[in-house]
Amino acid sequence: MGKKGGSGAKQALVVVGGLACVWLAIEIALKPFLQQSRAAIDKSDSNRDPDDEAPPSGGDAAAPSPAGDATA
Repeated sequence: MGKKGGSGAKQALVVVGGLACVWLAIEIALKPFLQQSRAAIDKSDSNRDPDDEAPPSGGDAAAPSPAGDATA
């Protein structure tokens, strides 16, 4: 009941094969969601950062005025 010399390599091969099967099963099961997210990534502009953009300016009457601008 001793171990043979190549059992470590065989075990690693089985683990890698199992991981490949799991990855393939996830790809097949979630294919519609992955396609949508990959399409959104492809459409996005990596050079534009929404955090760097200034807020939209304009005289929106429905927007509340800041507390510091209130005059009595």
